[in-house]
Parts: sequence; C-alpha cells; structure tokens
Amino acid sequence: MFSTEYYYLVAGLREWTLDSDTKGFDAREIVDEILAEVSNNDRRAIGLLYAYYDCENIIACREQRGRHNPLGNLSREQVEQVLNEACYSLLPSRLAKVVELYAEKEDEERDEEVKLDANFEHALFEAYYEELAASKCRFLVAWGEFDRNLRNIAAALAAREAGRQISDVVVGGGDIVEQLTRSSAADFGLRGELPYVDAVITAVSDEKNIVEKERKIDAVRWAEADEIAVFDFFDVNYLLSYLVKVNIVARWSMLAPEVGREMLNRLIEELDAKELVNKQ
Repeated sequence: MFSTEYYYLVAGLREWTLDSDTKGFDAREIVDEILAEVSNNDRRAIGLLYAYYDCENIIACREQRGRHNPLGNLSREQVEQVLNEACYSLLPSRLAKVVELYAEKEDEERDEEVKLDANFEHALFEAYYEELAASKCRFLVAWGEFDRNLRNIAAALAAREAGRQISDVVVGGGDIVEQLTRSSAADFGLRGELPYVDAVITAVSDEKNIVEKERKIDAVRWAEADEIAVFDFFDVNYLLSYLVKVNIVARWSMLAPEVGREMLNRLIEELDAKELVNKQ
C-alpha cells in the first residue's frame, strides 16, 4: 500500500527550527490546517499522536484539576462527557476500555474510598502506547516505543535518586522496563541498546536546573523525531515528525513569560537537536 505524498502541504509548512520569532505561533491552528489537507487514514494517525494529550486531560479532569491542554483531540466538554456520561466512543478503543473499567471499579468501591488515581494513570498511558504499537503507521510505532522508553528512563532515574521503587513509576512491560527495575548499573545496562540513554542520564541526573533539564530532554525528543522520519519527505511520517516538533515549541511557548521566552529562544536557536544531543 502506497502512502499519500503531500508535496504542496509540506512545501508550505513553516520551519520553526530556523526562526526564533514565535509571534503569532498557534500550535492548534497548525494541527488543524494539516488535518484539513490529509487523507482519512492519515488524519486518524495524527489524531492518535494527539491522544496523548487526551490522556493528560482525562487524568486532570478526573482528579478535578483545572488545567486542559488544547492540543488534545477532545474539548474540555468532551472529556467531561467521557467521564461523566460514559461517552467512551470518543476515545480509541484501548483507552475507552481503561476508562470504562476504572469507572465501574470506582463505582463498586466508592464507599470504601479506594483511590485509583495512580493505577488509573499508568493503565491509561499503557493503553495509549499499546494503541501506538498496534498502528499501521511506521512513525507512530517507532515514536511510541521511544517515548515510553524515554519517559520510563527519566522516571526511573528520578525514583532511584529519591529512593523510591522504580516499579511504581514505570509504565508497561518488556525488556527495557525489566532492566530499569532490576539493574543497579548507572545506565541500567541500556547504553548498548538505546543510543540516547546517556543524554537522558545527563539531563535528569547531572542537570540541577529544572528548566535546563527539560530543555535537554526535549532536545532528545527533537532528535528522535528527525531520526525516525529521516528518509521521509512528503508523507504522513514527515508530518508526524514535524508535529512532534511543533508540540515541543508549543510547550515552551506556554511557559511563564519570565522563563518561557528565554528558554524557547534558546531552544529554537539550537534546534539542530542532533548536534545538541551529541554534545551531551
């Protein structure tokens, strides 16, 4: 099956890696413009990438926190419908199943005041990564594996430093998770398996400035998004790689002004992320 090539669309995309001026930057608008131009299959692939933010928004709403990330597929009202009106069809099937099961369990055990928040969060994100792994889109499969590994490594390093059980903070299973929970090596024995592990360790363990720490981790993400789509130029894999980078810029642009502007400019000025990661 041949992929659709979006020559005109890609040619018109603004390259944020080359311009530090984010005046007028609107990530949601960029996503919507791309969604309007792609095929139904590719629109579903892009929607699955952004279902990560739906997970965050569902968790935030469930815990009665006020924040809502507008990059999610679902509006605030739709998230509330999922949780309060059992509108599970709004979600990918694996995510819907998790939300439904925990809603049923919570109803059964509400009188015992059983708190399910932590388990629910892990279960929901595990289901999300399973959705990516089952996708027919090459970028999503590779990105899901990378993103889960990256977040698990960062969480494991932080847990180790705090003296917490690593098994309590990692999501999913598999060989990488097993090494994270069992290895006492500084790199969890992953240096030969994951080329970016040193950069993550440097960011999480050696960098004390939390803003710099996040910037370095985002640099790893940027480099990996480029790497996965290195031979893609006009198809959905390229678009997904581009959107991952748009999401990173969006994240920095939403920071508090006194931090966000400075760090966003630095990020964009250094957006040859491969070179940045190689310097770690």
